[in-house]
Amino acid sequence: MTDQPQRLFAAVDSLLAAVDGGTVLPTPAERVRLREAAGLTQAAVAQALGTRVPSVEAWEVGRAEPTGERLEAYRRLLEGLAQRHPVPAPPSGSRPATPLESPAAPPVRASKRTVTTPHTVPPAQDVSRTPAPALPKATPAVDSPFPNGPLAVLDAEGTAYCPGGVLLECPAATIPQLADWALKQSGLGAVRLHRHGKDSDPLIVLTAQAAARFGLPPALEDRRALRLADNHPVVRELACAKWKLTRRGFGPWARVYRPAEGGRRQCVQLAVLPWEALDTRTWGSAGQLSAPEVAQVLGDYATRLITPRGSAAVCGLELMTALRPPTRPVKDPATDTWMSGPNAGALTQAVDPAPPEAPDEHPVVAARYPRGHQRTLAEVLDEEAFEWIRDPEQLTDDECVKPFAVGIDVNMAFAAAVNRLTVGLGAPVHANRPRFDKKMPGSWLVDLSHIDLDTRLPNPFTPHGLRPEGPAWYATPTVAYAAELGYEITPLEAWMRLESGSYLDGWYTRLRDAYLATMERLGVSAGMNEADFLAAMEHHKDTDPAQAAVLSAIKATVKGGIGKLRERPQGAGYRPGERWPALERPTWRPDIRAAVIATARVNMHRKMLKLAATGLFPIAVLSDCAVYLSDGPTPLDFLPRTPEGKPLPGGFRLGVSPGMVKHEGTQSLMWAVKMLDEGHNPARHIKGTDAAAGGE
Repeated sequence: MTDQPQRLFAAVDSLLAAVDGGTVLPTPAERVRLREAAGLTQAAVAQALGTRVPSVEAWEVGRAEPTGERLEAYRRLLEGLAQRHPVPAPPSGSRPATPLESPAAPPVRASKRTVTTPHTVPPAQDVSRTPAPALPKATPAVDSPFPNGPLAVLDAEGTAYCPGGVLLECPAATIPQLADWALKQSGLGAVRLHRHGKDSDPLIVLTAQAAARFGLPPALEDRRALRLADNHPVVRELACAKWKLTRRGFGPWARVYRPAEGGRRQCVQLAVLPWEALDTRTWGSAGQLSAPEVAQVLGDYATRLITPRGSAAVCGLELMTALRPPTRPVKDPATDTWMSGPNAGALTQAVDPAPPEAPDEHPVVAARYPRGHQRTLAEVLDEEAFEWIRDPEQLTDDECVKPFAVGIDVNMAFAAAVNRLTVGLGAPVHANRPRFDKKMPGSWLVDLSHIDLDTRLPNPFTPHGLRPEGPAWYATPTVAYAAELGYEITPLEAWMRLESGSYLDGWYTRLRDAYLATMERLGVSAGMNEADFLAAMEHHKDTDPAQAAVLSAIKATVKGGIGKLRERPQGAGYRPGERWPALERPTWRPDIRAAVIATARVNMHRKMLKLAATGLFPIAVLSDCAVYLSDGPTPLDFLPRTPEGKPLPGGFRLGVSPGMVKHEGTQSLMWAVKMLDEGHNPARHIKGTDAAAGGE
């Protein structure tokens, strides 16, 4: 690799010769101007620099910057193009633009004193924001109520880095002063996602150095509660300044607020990076990036989904509420005044679950059963994802000569499951021996044990994939699938929700758009053919680590948001049978969680059944991943086709969209058989190179 710089420079010199013979880069808009002036395509630049087109696209919109050798090579290219294509002379009487200034970019007022972006703007000039590409809820315009975007990352010197390269000066010396600045001077925030919703509060992210500057410890001593003690000086400072903290206190994600003033919220969200606000399971290594990079990662997430305000699970739940607020203004005809009323189609109030839907700790369970009672499947709803392996004795001679075990994974399986899903909006109503209605959300006590299905497939009515042993509670999607398979359904009992709607449709749409936009940034687009898709997926996370972090967070938002619908009690002091805070949320809805998981499991089985009709049976299934034996190492080697060469209708299809599948991993036949013999699930381990260990 020692000749890499020379090879890159030679490629750039060759490119400059074709069109006509430091460390500071021009603004993104100027990069585009120079390339277009030379008649070069992004593909030509990417080829010369030994990178991919999506990376060049990201550089040209300011969402990423080249590093290392490519930074030097890209600068060399732009300098060469600038000599051949200088900035056109401005009209008479106008101020000329500098070589590093975008002539078309509007200025953004950063603070009382002008603060410059080191890599784009020379001293004494305004910071310019580069327009973002078309994405859901794009970066606010300068004339918006929040001209500087949704958030800022603060360093030790008082510089606040915003998405898009905007820099602000923050003079605050204490956390109360920081909150005042964020609300009154920063220009931070985000416009509401629904006309009856609320604008997003400004988010201030504190780096380790900034946290130390404000007197915060480098780590939280209370590892159980994850919050500062009530007598900590910072907490006392907030109280003295009349700021309040929410119930979770001052932790990695702290919300400080005052009563609304003039009808406007006074609330600021803080994220403390050294306290692991950016969980590595959700954000990867984003918490270790520089302040500008963190600002861009979180800004992209905020622009495409919602301003972060906690864990991915919290964000998933907050996104539901932001897209379908529980209330809206209504006029009281008696007084001709406006008041708050329920918003149609939303979850408007907290309701208790039906007894089978409630977790064991819930008061409705404690009131129904004696303490210590172990509920059976005839007493509890058990809708969970598949975890199943095939009996190795069932492997046929034809299967045992296939050398590979290939895993396929459904993209955004739980997000795809909520698309057009009808869920209950109100409290459950009990009925004995009702007639089953597939359009009625609810929980049904039904005996499906008589249904005889091929044991080479997991049984769709249980998470473990074995035949049910008697009557059990099921969510509507599971019972509807039994009816779809042609079996008579005779419920013994039901808890139905008479008021229903597609509550999660908007949630799905926003998550889908955010996911697809991020995947496109990583070089994977919806229009790819299958071979190109598989090739792009091999290294898509290496294309842009920052965008890979955004992708990870989007996926975690889906799973975390669904899981949060049945949040269990937390804290050592909790006693079963007591209520816990989550129960007071309209979005505490275990029945909706059950319906989503049931739909995802049924969707998975429906596609496996289509493949089974062609003689293909999985050897293992884990949630949204299925493992098949194959003659070749890729999904293209076993996924069936029509006589016209198209993917089998109704089966698994390769592609980036939610509900389509990607390659999860490949191992040898012997590895897979050994896993089955030892009782391990190959789907759990097929992705990793250490899978042969067979550990859980």
